Amino acid sequence: MTIQITAHLIGRGKVACGENTGRQQMITTRSMANRETNADTAVQVSDDSTPKAGQTLCDFFILLAVVLFGVVWSITEDECLPGGNLFGITILFICAVVGGKLVSLIRLPKLPPFPPLLGMLLMGFLLRNIPVVTDEVYIDFKWSASLRNIALAVILARAGLGLDPTALRKLKAVCIRVAAGPCLIEACTVAVISHFLMGLPWVWAFILGFVLGAVSPAVVVPSMLLLQKDGYGVEKGIPTLLMAAGSFDDILAITGFTTCLGMAFATGSTWYNLLRGVLEVAGGMVAGILLGFLIQYFPSVDQKHLVMKRSFLVLGLSVFAVFGSGVAGFPGSGGLCTLVLAFLAGLGWGTEKARVEEVIGWAWDVFQPLLFGLIGAEIRVSELEGHTVGLGIVSLLIGLLVRVGFTFVCVLFAGFSIKEKVFIALAWMPKATVQAAIGSTALDMARTKDDKQLQKYGMDVLTVAVLAILLTAPVGALIIGLCGPRLLQKPENPVSGERVKPSLSAFFLGM
Repeated sequence: MTIQITAHLIGRGKVACGENTGRQQMITTRSMANRETNADTAVQVSDDSTPKAGQTLCDFFILLAVVLFGVVWSITEDECLPGGNLFGITILFICAVVGGKLVSLIRLPKLPPFPPLLGMLLMGFLLRNIPVVTDEVYIDFKWSASLRNIALAVILARAGLGLDPTALRKLKAVCIRVAAGPCLIEACTVAVISHFLMGLPWVWAFILGFVLGAVSPAVVVPSMLLLQKDGYGVEKGIPTLLMAAGSFDDILAITGFTTCLGMAFATGSTWYNLLRGVLEVAGGMVAGILLGFLIQYFPSVDQKHLVMKRSFLVLGLSVFAVFGSGVAGFPGSGGLCTLVLAFLAGLGWGTEKARVEEVIGWAWDVFQPLLFGLIGAEIRVSELEGHTVGLGIVSLLIGLLVRVGFTFVCVLFAGFSIKEKVFIALAWMPKATVQAAIGSTALDMARTKDDKQLQKYGMDVLTVAVLAILLTAPVGALIIGLCGPRLLQKPENPVSGERVKPSLSAFFLGM
């Protein structure tokens, strides 16, 4: 009897357990179904809310732009309307940004991306030379020159921070050869060719030669920074060599130009103009060293927001150096001062300079479209004369061939491979900034003399300078971008880890 009762109880327990299990499974199934339903609902709600959030953000920016335009218009009135200066700068900036983005999106098989500055130059050129657009997009020449100088100060500061002290110490001799040799040889070659081919007097022929003898840091430096970022040529110090030599090259060309200009218009003695060139180099070096030491130790490392303070000082002092040198009558020293102060500041900051470089990179992203857009806008097809164009192109091409060949000779015994020598020679070709800055100076001075013959010579110089920008700036940037990855070596095993902070004494003493 007891056994039967026990068996009966066990049976009822199993049935109860089965019922409980079934109920739990049903509850679990219902719970999972509810979760899936809730998840689907949440996804649907999220999908429905995403367009609304995007639309709200878009509406906010449109409203912000309208309010900003209203504020600026209430202050400047016609300046921000079509035909006004601010309107022209804004349109140029937007078009240059769009042009740079479009060019960077071009992808050809087995070729690196095209440099964005090609699109920026093209947009500036189109805005200046399309008749209907030109009338509405007006930019005051003083604003154009000032914005170009600010952008040049930013890129030179970035170049100074990017200089490798070890590579620069090894390449001091070849740096001087590359900076001086090709510039002087091209200037003399162009002078001889233009004298016999274009009929320019000797002094005007050398004015043209020195206008064309300068390389453009605004083209070379950004292109070399892109290659340096990817490691191309870094082991041999090629980016550092070209970025450092560019500033000296420009000073030499500007010195020769001002000397010949003084002889042509009898403004100051020849010896004074030569002495001023030496003073520009010395003054730029001294000012750069003093300012570089200053921002090495000020602000102190215990202050808050140190990166932003250092970035502000580097940018502010760089812009001050470029503009202040012009006010002081030594315009060629500003670029060298900027390069030196940024280099010494980075030398003292060691590995911490990377964050400052990043901030200055943001500033360059803003001013790069302005710089190349404005340089492109300097090219006016209507001012180009037919016969001068043909003879000018011949003079320019002969000068470039001689320059490329002599640059190759200058780096023969510097420890570079054949491919690297070819790349350095080709990369030392672009012209833009100096030609845009001083190309019209001779013509402006000739107009003050009211002499038709001098004005013709000045127009010839300006025409060939414009041709140099039009031909060499985009082609040179394209050559650097395309040939760099093919001709320069990339480190197979890049060294990782924290960078050792170099000392100033080690740099100067060769230790």
